[in-house]
Amino acid sequence: MAYKYIAEAWSKPEKSYVDELMTQRLIGWRKQRTVVRVEKPTRLDRARKLGYKAKQGFVIARVRVRRGGLRKKRPKAGRRPKRMGVAKFKPAKNLRLIGEERTAKKFPNLEVLNSYWVGEDGRHKWFEVILVDPNHPVIKTDKDVNWITEKQHHRRVYRSLTSAGKRVRSLHKRGRGAEKVRPSKRRGAK
Repeated sequence: MAYKYIAEAWSKPEKSYVDELMTQRLIGWRKQRTVVRVEKPTRLDRARKLGYKAKQGFVIARVRVRRGGLRKKRPKAGRRPKRMGVAKFKPAKNLRLIGEERTAKKFPNLEVLNSYWVGEDGRHKWFEVILVDPNHPVIKTDKDVNWITEKQHHRRVYRSLTSAGKRVRSLHKRGRGAEKVRPSKRRGAK
């Protein structure tokens, strides 16, 4: 029942106690490093929904990602402004996937299970990433999550197999209008 109230508060942060909490938290989070291991999830309802359990083998990390498009260097040699290749360049990935990849790089022995948004300001977005230790005996015996120990899920975040990665690849769409999405957008377009 408590999860329901937590979810309601986070669905409209500006109308609940979450907004005030976030302004206080963000002040501290800005001073921290880019990827920080966290003791327990900020949004317990969301973490539990995405597969987190409060047991050994599960790790939560908070990651900070800079908002906006790509920041490209302006070339020194001559080109007309349109061909400078500086403005209006966007990454092909969403910020959540970028955050997941950076976290996976920081924790090379863990696999990314999923992630969720926890806050943002004008310059950054923060996500909490749920990581799992595939070699931990508790994870190996847990029937809900032991699929991640199989070899085909090794480094899954870099192959866009997490939820954020599948969203980038349009794999959340099914049926009419999504005929050319599978097996990949590039291959389906030909």
